[in-house]
Amino acid sequence: MANTGTKGAGGPARIAGIFRYPVKGLSGEALDGVDLAAGETLPFDRAFAIENGPGGFDPEAPRHLPKTAFVMLMRHERLAELDTRFDPETTTLEIRREGASVASGRLGEEAGRAAIERFIAGFIGERLRGPPRIVASPGHSFSDVGAKCVSIINLESVREIERVAGQTVEPIRFRGNIYVDGLAPWAEFGWVGREVRVGEVLLAPFKRTARCAATTVNPRTARRDINIPDLLVRAFGHAECGIYARVVSGGRIERGMAARIESTGEPRPD
Repeated sequence: MANTGTKGAGGPARIAGIFRYPVKGLSGEALDGVDLAAGETLPFDRAFAIENGPGGFDPEAPRHLPKTAFVMLMRHERLAELDTRFDPETTTLEIRREGASVASGRLGEEAGRAAIERFIAGFIGERLRGPPRIVASPGHSFSDVGAKCVSIINLESVREIERVAGQTVEPIRFRGNIYVDGLAPWAEFGWVGREVRVGEVLLAPFKRTARCAATTVNPRTARRDINIPDLLVRAFGHAECGIYARVVSGGRIERGMAARIESTGEPRPD
């Protein structure tokens, strides 16, 4: 994710990375490009989740639930040891650890889900509240926010965090969908309340992303090494990194495409 643009509040910024996270709490997948639809998330982003014991999710009447209902990095840092691959055509999830395949199953089939659930039960162990259960519902996303949206991370803001921390901070720690480069640090906050154009796609950023204890986990070592929320508050006076944006009009986005503010009005407070 190299720096590719002139830094400024309005851009031009460029897309340096695109990621989806098929199973909430497990590793992300880098994409060269993706087709976005109005009012939707990235295809298959957080399409599945693993209930941490009985969580109350009803596939017939899906609703947004707090992240604590599910297996996730905030409480289960060992998840960062796992590398996953997901095939959207077959719904096959493969889990790898230290380069070796340790579990595989089709999430669209009961037997496949059971195989993954058995592995997670053994891997997380007594820290689970009960038997894990893979859940999903067509069209539902297990995002941390109720609105269907995409998350955007400014790499220059991450570099500012890295500078203050005095050590490497992997951008994937923030589990964003779209990583942009070429902006000044924190300039993405000025996108909130405006519209941002990426090719045919129009995005409407609506909220800053508050950071939780999941960001304390180093995605390379699976250890808690930096208290990111505390660092943000002490160094910058807020606990936020990144923004959420709704997809207003769809189309294809690809790495390297420019992202520019479309509207000219003043940003609205989030």
